[in-house]
Amino acid sequence: MYNNDDHDNPIDSDDNNDDHGLSHDSEYDDELGVPDSLDVTVLPDEGLINLPNSSEKNIQQQKQQEEKIKNIKKGNSFDAVHIPPLKFKNQNRNVFIQGEDIIVKIINNERSVTTHPVNPNLYTIEFTHGPFTWTVKKRYKHIQYLHNQLKIYRASLHIPFPTKNHRERRNSLKNLENLRENKNKKGALPRFPNKPDGLVASEHVAHRMKVLEDYLNNLLKIAIYKHHSETISFLELSYLSFINDLGDKGKEGLIMKRTGSSSKHGCNFCGLIEGMCCIRCSYFCTSFCGSWHTRHLVVKDTFIAYINPKNGQIKSVILMDNGFEVSSGIYSTGLRNGLQITNSSRHIVIKCWTRRKAKEWLEFIQNIAITRGKYFIQSNPHGSFAPYRSSTSASWFVDGANYMSAVADVLEAAKEEIFIADWWLSPEIYMKRPIINGDYWRLDKILLRKAQEGVKVFIMIYKEVELALGINSFYSKQKLVEKCPENIKVLRHPDHARVGIFLWAHHEKIVVIDQSIAFIGGIDLCYGRWDTNEHRLTDLGSVHQSSIYIPTRGKVTTSSSKKGGKKLVDKNVFLPLAIATNTIAMATTKCIPVLPLPKIKSTINSTPVKKIILQQQQQDEQFEQYEQPQQSFQHQQQQQQQQQNQQQVSIQQSTSCGYDNPRFLSPSSSSQEIEHLKCNTPDPQKKNIFDMARTTVDKVKQNVKIKRQEFINMVYSNNEISSSDDEDEIDNAGYNNRNNFNITEPIDVEEVLKNNADILSGLPGAAKLWLGKDYTNFVVKDFYKLEQPYQDLVDRSTTPRMPWHDMGIVVQGSSARDIARHFIQRWNAIKVEKAKLHMSYPFLLPKCYNNNFTNFMDKIFLNEKFYNVKCQILRSISSWSAGLLESDVIEESIHQAYIDAITNSEKYIYIENQFFITLATMERHPVKNRIGETLLKRILRAHREGSVFRVFIIMPLLPGFEGEIGGPTGTTLHAITHWNYASISRGKDAIINRLIESGIKNPSDYITFHGLRTHDMLNGTLVTELIYVHSKLMIIDDKTIICGSANINDRSMIATRDSEIGIIIHDLEFDDGKMNLNNYPSGKFAGSLRRQLFREHLGLIWSKEKIDIQDPIKKTFYEDIWRKRSQKNTQIFEDIFQCIPSDKVKSFAELKIYQKKPGLGITDPDAAKEMLTGLRGQIVDMPLEFLKDETLTPAVSTVEGILPTSLWT
Repeated sequence: MYNNDDHDNPIDSDDNNDDHGLSHDSEYDDELGVPDSLDVTVLPDEGLINLPNSSEKNIQQQKQQEEKIKNIKKGNSFDAVHIPPLKFKNQNRNVFIQGEDIIVKIINNERSVTTHPVNPNLYTIEFTHGPFTWTVKKRYKHIQYLHNQLKIYRASLHIPFPTKNHRERRNSLKNLENLRENKNKKGALPRFPNKPDGLVASEHVAHRMKVLEDYLNNLLKIAIYKHHSETISFLELSYLSFINDLGDKGKEGLIMKRTGSSSKHGCNFCGLIEGMCCIRCSYFCTSFCGSWHTRHLVVKDTFIAYINPKNGQIKSVILMDNGFEVSSGIYSTGLRNGLQITNSSRHIVIKCWTRRKAKEWLEFIQNIAITRGKYFIQSNPHGSFAPYRSSTSASWFVDGANYMSAVADVLEAAKEEIFIADWWLSPEIYMKRPIINGDYWRLDKILLRKAQEGVKVFIMIYKEVELALGINSFYSKQKLVEKCPENIKVLRHPDHARVGIFLWAHHEKIVVIDQSIAFIGGIDLCYGRWDTNEHRLTDLGSVHQSSIYIPTRGKVTTSSSKKGGKKLVDKNVFLPLAIATNTIAMATTKCIPVLPLPKIKSTINSTPVKKIILQQQQQDEQFEQYEQPQQSFQHQQQQQQQQQNQQQVSIQQSTSCGYDNPRFLSPSSSSQEIEHLKCNTPDPQKKNIFDMARTTVDKVKQNVKIKRQEFINMVYSNNEISSSDDEDEIDNAGYNNRNNFNITEPIDVEEVLKNNADILSGLPGAAKLWLGKDYTNFVVKDFYKLEQPYQDLVDRSTTPRMPWHDMGIVVQGSSARDIARHFIQRWNAIKVEKAKLHMSYPFLLPKCYNNNFTNFMDKIFLNEKFYNVKCQILRSISSWSAGLLESDVIEESIHQAYIDAITNSEKYIYIENQFFITLATMERHPVKNRIGETLLKRILRAHREGSVFRVFIIMPLLPGFEGEIGGPTGTTLHAITHWNYASISRGKDAIINRLIESGIKNPSDYITFHGLRTHDMLNGTLVTELIYVHSKLMIIDDKTIICGSANINDRSMIATRDSEIGIIIHDLEFDDGKMNLNNYPSGKFAGSLRRQLFREHLGLIWSKEKIDIQDPIKKTFYEDIWRKRSQKNTQIFEDIFQCIPSDKVKSFAELKIYQKKPGLGITDPDAAKEMLTGLRGQIVDMPLEFLKDETLTPAVSTVEGILPTSLWT
């Protein structure tokens, strides 16, 4: 027993006299005292440390540590959530805020001698730790148990008794460095009262409360006791307790949880059956088969979680939602002291040690649910999981360039977490372009950079059916996690065979940073999505763009072309000379065509032509030799001799044979050859070709050609290994075994350019927009071999890319938290389904809604304008996609929001969508969504009222699926086209036909359908291609916007199919506007977006035309500008390019004739160029007569015909 002089006695002698002898030393246990001469402290992240030696060096270290503690902010950062957990018995487990004391106050007492004669007093103890305050209820026996456990612990430490030498050294050091400024705190003696509560009279209870309060205060000032596991348990704490972003401390404590109650209901007799073989007998089954395990329950603002004390791992997270409920009693749980907690996805049964504890848990959970969690428990507008959020900062992005650039900037600013959910994700996608900074802005490099900084990256991608899609999510996953698997986690879903889902997909496009800012819309971070409002058909410098006619290799291939057809002949006796002249001009300007030129047949024995051909063929054959490094030298010599002989024969034949198509420097090729034409790139071993090429001018030109192509394509080496999409291996063994999945890095373009700067100095287009497979045309060729990202998908010299028009939105604050909450719900559901036992894939926790949001907007978005709006997050989810317990529970708030917004519209509706599959009928039909029906009702209402009402609909001219219209590969194209037209103009349930039946003679007065198309020069040839509209956007009256990932079809709107996410936005700030020449408020967000889209589609961004687009429904704009411009553009494109779809083609037979007829672009290029000057913008009419005489539904004999109709709708 230590002398009281060495300790601060919490009760002085005067108090002892006043307390009538109740405070005699014999009534206190002082065995927890620690001598002040022993410096025992806890350092952050280092556990307990004993410092018995008070040397000058240790004094300096102590001062530095105290300074460090002072600089730590109040409350732990959110990073603590992802710190590797420790078991609860671990003495190094530090759950407290560094540098903050715990203040104890006993604020209430409930005394019951009859029910608890030994421990009649139930104390309500209030603890304050930094900004956090919480209460616990304890009896004397609980405090006594803690005291005894700490006595045992102290005895095990072998702490030495204080000596005279210790005191002297302590006093000298005190005078030297003044280390003990807080002596009273560190030297406080925790004196525990020995007398049981049952022996304390009621009039002395106040004194007993004061004694226990002092005991706990002094105890918690001694570090070795404060950090003991029994103390932490007594305080009801965990590592989640003091994280600011999780909200208040909440309520925590140990409970017992019954096994088998955390997922779907049903009998699971000893784990042998899954609920299909018996009646639901959950009480009997769980009682008979289940067991009870100790868990640490945590109740926070909007969720409940429980932790396994044995390893510190979170075992489950229950989000508060509209299915959340907590109940107690025998009827609900079969237990007197049990609780049942359920939400839409989880169901658990817990029991407490007493009915009082069960009642405390019940009351606290119910109270937190109706206060903090009420916005998720209540019924929200549109049936959404989230409420409306007012005063939200939001901005919009038209097309992928600005969107991806903004995403990249925010990813760079991430500090804690990154959430990404995509239908398809391409790791090698470049977020900022032109590509002039190497791979710094490549998506996988950005994520790797942040992961190495400690940011946790969580990615969910759709696991495709391999036979149907070639997006290779397995490669995407392996590529993302290979360099930093500890901080980058990727889950693919669904496992089709396990879940039984083969037709539906996860279609959301989400990026969330630190749960504070979120991007949403229709733009996946994948190939083909990056684009500008210019919608180029060619890359920078990838082909020669000149007013001089430059012949291309092979037939130009677009969505309108007939694949494999014969090339048109344009007889011109001067053409061979023109070809030779232009080719020489191209070589002189270092603009040789990208692809090697093959053998040519000519009608004229032209020396310049033969010279060019011979030179080019020799260079090509040399190039091909380097493409086969595995061949022996002798074999290469033999092959070279054979090729030279073939060259001589070819040159001789050129004097007697005519061109198949004199406009192209290549002979007629079969459709198969054209189909598989690929741009080749030499292996890294071939780089020595530069040394060989420096000797002559011709070789330098050839070298430039090779390097141009290498930079464009950057093909993988021949020994690359493709991977099959096997089942996911969640554990890290799959990541560490690199030999099983060989991902080869692409050729180092920067090094190539550096080493050959003298050769490439004059190379045009060194910066690219679309590398490798990012240059794509979906209708011409679908994706394949994605493990070779820099190998071209289509021939750039003959195939224009298909431009991509899309929309994205960014929000901050509570709406961003709602999007993060959706992500967390899906992630945790997949975790339970696929990786429940894999602790490297953690459960995610939602942050609280306390308006403590990181301000990204002002720091990052310097060029973007943000608007103050009111918004709500919408979803389409069901049991398979979000882990809901009941199969009949769904959320289709996107569908409901569309219906409500259309119904309440006043002036106009503007829609951009990838599909329009919605029938204008209330009858039972394979198409179930009611958007078409609601549009019909709204237009008929306007007609009855005689009011002006417009509906603008922009959609793709053709579906974005590989295939040939009218050919055997076009079955999918035909099926989607059928349902689009069935919704628009064909059949009794099409909206236009329903309007005509209702007495509206000219439905175009109310509703019009349009597409987008553009043109360009490809190797000197005029080409056109449709602009693929991928937006999922609706604007109402310049006031309301709905945007997201959902298409207008059943797959997106009927929640049991694809999973989707969207947002509805209402303006809160308005400018003066006009509607039908009358004053009308125009929302700053919705109005500015609508005007930007009009400027793009009407061509006003690139012209000096001054057209008033403020009033979109007045007749002078709707008829004379919008519709007239669309009709004129349509006519010009069809006259020049003979493009499809077209109203001139009503059957497959007419299609063949139509495609054989050359357009003005071929017969008279000069006249075509003159006519193109009449184009205004990119808007064209949707051809409603296209193939109207054909049956486009798949034949029963085809694979597509066997599949259910719901696949297409």
